[in-house]
Amino acid sequence: MASTIKDVARKAGVAVSTASLVINDRPNVNPETKERVLQVIRELNFHPRRNARALASQKTGNIGFILTEEHFSLAEPFYTKIFLGTEFEARRYHYYILLTTVPGSFRTESNLPRFLRERNVDGILFAGRVPLALLQHVRELSLPHVFIDFSPRSKMNNVVMMDNLLGASQAVQHLLDLGHREIAFLGGDISHPSIATRLEGYQQTLAQAQLPLNGNLIESEEEDTSTLDGRRAVQKLIDKKISFTAIFAANDAMALGAMQVLQESGRKIPAEVSLVGFDDVEACVHVQPQLTTIRVDKEELGAIATRRLVEMIESKKELFGRVFSPVELVVRQSTAPPALN
Repeated sequence: MASTIKDVARKAGVAVSTASLVINDRPNVNPETKERVLQVIRELNFHPRRNARALASQKTGNIGFILTEEHFSLAEPFYTKIFLGTEFEARRYHYYILLTTVPGSFRTESNLPRFLRERNVDGILFAGRVPLALLQHVRELSLPHVFIDFSPRSKMNNVVMMDNLLGASQAVQHLLDLGHREIAFLGGDISHPSIATRLEGYQQTLAQAQLPLNGNLIESEEEDTSTLDGRRAVQKLIDKKISFTAIFAANDAMALGAMQVLQESGRKIPAEVSLVGFDDVEACVHVQPQLTTIRVDKEELGAIATRRLVEMIESKKELFGRVFSPVELVVRQSTAPPALN
């Protein structure tokens, strides 16, 4: 027969209310008493019933994690790593993460996640671009929510992002320091705030180096930032016979696609073209040459967002503003000084 909270309280020699405070990790419990109760919990292998806790606290103990289907992929595991960060951080606060994907063509009447229909979550984590109809529905439910790697135009949002401007500046400055002056930019889905900010960082860094901005070196008209989009973008540069000695790609997927086309066309990396990506996905070290990139602590992005959402849930107060996760340049084999003519 499973142990109950009364069994825990009886064996620990405390009131049931005190045992409840310890189980729910509440303050105002003497440290020695808390440790004694926790020891009994371990001895009895006691697991509190979440439904009972939910009734007492009027909370479900669940957090929803929503991203679009195209972001959830083995080929581009960026958001998968973010999800892992939320999962591990949520355990510290005794919350469960419920993951779901929605189509990019989201419709409230047919694609609404089940945990929203049943009101079975205390808050929402949005990863990546959010369908506006879904966002509107969550706001109508008055559910606390945090955006990860996406910022809707409204300033009244709680957003956790990597430092895209700094990362882009580090990437371009690295190429400038090597001696490159003809640096191309590859981007796609330029309406996405992260991609737009990386382009801005590229432009600012060139301006600070007093280099004229050459619009012919910017390819940012692709619909997305996949490997295929990277292939298409660099092929356009080649077809236009644009001279470049280096490329800064808006993410690693595009950089890896560009690498494929450059190698297929006989251009040696980095002897003829240096290449820098952004995100530091695992594939960067499984290609030859290994890709120089900007490292983003994806798990930490998820952890920060989870902490902010839990704070909103527990305090019942809204939080606004942006929090930036640090980035760093990781130099590998795909960059080198330009070849001497």
